[in-house]
Amino acid sequence: MVYGGSSVDAFPLSTLQSMKINIDIIRPNNVRIQALDGLARDTIGEISLTMTIGPVDFEIVFQLVDMETSYKFLLGRPWIHMARAVPSTLHQILKFEHDM
Repeated sequence: MVYGGSSVDAFPLSTLQSMKINIDIIRPNNVRIQALDGLARDTIGEISLTMTIGPVDFEIVFQLVDMETSYKFLLGRPWIHMARAVPSTLHQILKFEHDM
């Protein structure tokens, strides 16, 4: 999920576990985030992962969160700026109006 309202790139612990990624790559940190539900939460740490998005490989530093989410990972402003992406919700608005 790409969300321009997020100041971090977030990676749920459940996604990490399902991918069987070695937890030794987790680096401790003291980051507290405000989750999409509005509650402040401490992160478990951070991980750097190489992700292929389209034809490009990105080295992304994710904040690891231990919470239920509706997404596998969240790309926020750090990735949006690094990728020089221009996220748009126009297609989502049009789809919503079409579904009504």
